[in-house]
Amino acid sequence: MTRVALIDDHESVRLGLEAACAGEESTAVVFSGSNVTEYLQWRLAADESPADVVVLDLTLGDGTTVAENVQRLVGDGSSVLIHSVADRPAAVREALSWGAAGIVSKASPIHEVIGAILTVARGELLNNVEWASAVEGDREFADAQLSVREREVLRLYAAGLPLKVVADRLGVAYSTAKENITRVRVKYVEVGRPAPTKIDLRLRAMEDGIIGPSDGERHG
Repeated sequence: MTRVALIDDHESVRLGLEAACAGEESTAVVFSGSNVTEYLQWRLAADESPADVVVLDLTLGDGTTVAENVQRLVGDGSSVLIHSVADRPAAVREALSWGAAGIVSKASPIHEVIGAILTVARGELLNNVEWASAVEGDREFADAQLSVREREVLRLYAAGLPLKVVADRLGVAYSTAKENITRVRVKYVEVGRPAPTKIDLRLRAMEDGIIGPSDGERHG
C-alpha cells in the first residue's frame, strides 16, 4: 500500500485526488492539507512515519518557495511529486533540482496522476512530457564540470549498477570509484544542485545528458 500525502492550497484539487486514491487498492491518503508545515506538525503529533509520496502543488499560498518545500519533504524522508499547471518553468526546474522525483500536470487524466504516484513510490524517476520540457528548456543548470572519469563512473552508477560493479567495469579499485562518486556529489553541491541519494544522482545525470531516460532499465 502506497501512503500518500496531498499538499495543495486548493481544497477542490485535494478532494479530487483523495477520491481518486480511494478508488485504487494500492494507494491510501494519510494526510491532506494546504501547506508543508501543517503536514510535518501532523506527522509529529500523530507519530506517523513519512508518507511514501507527497503530492505537492508548485506554489502554495503561505509564502513558501518550492525549493524550501521540496527540501523539507525530501529531508523528512518522502518522495515528492509536483502536481502543477506547470506554467512556471523556472520553478519546475527548481523543484527538480532540489530533489523532486517528477512533475505531473493538473491537466493530466486522473489515471496518469495515479500512475505517476505509483512510479515515484517505486523509487523511479518520472519521465514524462512535463519533466522533459522543464529540463530541455533549461539553460541555467550550472555545469558541475565533471572530469571524464567522474562522468564514466556517474554514467554507470546512475544507470543502476552497484558501485563495485562500476569499479570492475572500469578496471579501477572500489575505493577509487567511491572517491569519484564522492567528488561528483561535492561538485553538484558546489553549483547548487545537490544529489544526496542515488536517485538524485540519476536525475543530475539525466539533466546533463550523461544518461538517457531509458538507461538502466536493463539493470532494474
